[in-house]
Amino acid sequence: MVPKAYLPRHRANDRTTRQEGSLKMGWDDKLENKKDEAKGAAKEQLGKATDDEQMQREGKTDQTKSNLKQAGEKVKDAFRKD
Repeated sequence: MVPKAYLPRHRANDRTTRQEGSLKMGWDDKLENKKDEAKGAAKEQLGKATDDEQMQREGKTDQTKSNLKQAGEKVKDAFRKD
């Protein structure tokens, strides 16, 4: 049996399964969400310019999905507090 490394009681909750120095919400996730949001905004504006109501709705839907993903990532980060 391999003995576990000593960890003072006041630091017992500091253990984590994440790698040392990992970001809470990855910058790539943030970038992907912002890209989706911008794509939705562009689609909405294009729909307005061409009088295409379906494209406007799709753009708003894309933006809403992106915002919900971003909110979900923030909630996950809140529960992963160090």
